[in-house]
Amino acid sequence: MTMKIGILGAILGVSLVAASAQAGTIKIGFNVPLTGFAAADGLSAKTGAELAVEQINGAGGVKGDMLELVIYDDQASPKEAVPIAQKLIEKDEVVAGVSGSYSGSTRAAAGIFQEAGVPYISAYAIHPDITRAGNFVFRTSFVGEVQGRAGAKLIGESLGLKRVAIITLKNDFGQALAAGFKEAASSFGIEILSEYEYSIKDRQFGPIVSKVRADKPDVIYASGYFFTAGPLVSQLRAGGIDVPIIGQEGYDSQKFIEIAGAASEGTIITTSLDRDSSVAETQDFIKAFEAKSGQKADMVAASAHTAIKVLAEALQSSGASDRAAIRNAIAQTNLTASTGQISFNKLGEVQKSVQVQIVKDGQWHHHSVIDDAELLSPPSE
Repeated sequence: MTMKIGILGAILGVSLVAASAQAGTIKIGFNVPLTGFAAADGLSAKTGAELAVEQINGAGGVKGDMLELVIYDDQASPKEAVPIAQKLIEKDEVVAGVSGSYSGSTRAAAGIFQEAGVPYISAYAIHPDITRAGNFVFRTSFVGEVQGRAGAKLIGESLGLKRVAIITLKNDFGQALAAGFKEAASSFGIEILSEYEYSIKDRQFGPIVSKVRADKPDVIYASGYFFTAGPLVSQLRAGGIDVPIIGQEGYDSQKFIEIAGAASEGTIITTSLDRDSSVAETQDFIKAFEAKSGQKADMVAASAHTAIKVLAEALQSSGASDRAAIRNAIAQTNLTASTGQISFNKLGEVQKSVQVQIVKDGQWHHHSVIDDAELLSPPSE
C-alpha cells in the first residue's frame, strides 16, 4: 500500500511539473509614469494593474496561461512613450498594451500600437484623438468633453446654479473638459462669467483668486490634477470664496484632500469611482487595493484595474495568439468592472455613467450619478 501511494505521488508530481511546464505566459505592455510630475498617479495606476493581474492569475489565469505585465516608465512624456511602444511590440512581443499614463504619452503610443495592429487600451487619458488613432485603440474612461458636459448638468440641473467662473488647466486634459462644459452650458441655463487659465507648473493662484472673487460667481468649475487642484482650492477658500467648487477625475485622490486640508470639504467632482457603491466588483477592488497598497483607492487605480480586466476577458474569449481576434473581442466587451458597466462604441469609446463624489469628513463619498445616455454619448467617429 505504501509503495502504491509513493508511486501515485510520484506520478502526480510528474503530472504537476508537466502541467506547470505547459502553462504559458501572456505578456501585456504597460506604459506608466513612475518618475516626474505624474509619478504619484503612475504608482497608483501600476498598483491597480498589478492587482488585476494577481487576481486573474490567482483564479487560474487565462485558459491556464499566466498574465505578465511588462512595465516601462514613460514619465508622462510623448518622447518617452514612442520608443517604449516600439520596444513593447518589437522586443517584448506583447499581445496587447495598456496605458496607465496621461493624454500626451498615450496619444503618442496609440499610433504605434495601431500601425502594428496590436490592441491598446487607454485606462484614463481623456484626449479625444487617442481612439481616433484607429480601430485597435480603446478607452475605458470618459473622453474629456463627455465629462465636461456631465459637469454642466451637475451644476445647472442637479445643483441649480447658473453663474459660473471657469478655471482651466492649460493642457489637453483641462481644455477638453472646458470645451465639453461650454458646449453644454446653455442647455442648462448656465451663464459663464469668465474663464481663467493656468499652467501645470503653477502652484500660486493669487491673481486668479482675486479675479474670481470680483466675479462673484454662484459656483466654480475648475480643472486640474490633485497636485494643482489642492493648492488652487486651498487658496480660493483662503481668499474668502465660499461657493461650491466642481472638479473632475484629476482631483480623485486622497492626496488632493491631504494637500487642500480642511478647504477640501464640500468639493464635488465628476469621476469613474464610487467609494460607496454597493456593486461587488467595486467594493472588492477597493478592499483589495487598500490591503495591497496601504493607500486609499482612487480613480486612476480603478481605471487601470478595469483596463486589465477588460483585456483579460477578451483574451479568455479569443485566445492570445491572434491580435485581430483580441481586438474584436475587446470591441464586444460587456463587463461589470470596478469603474462601472463597460462597453464600447464603434470608435472604441466607453459608454457608462458618470459618478459624482463629494468630500465629507476628509474622505470621498457618493454624491450622485449622472446617467443621461444622450448627454454622455461619446464621439463615434
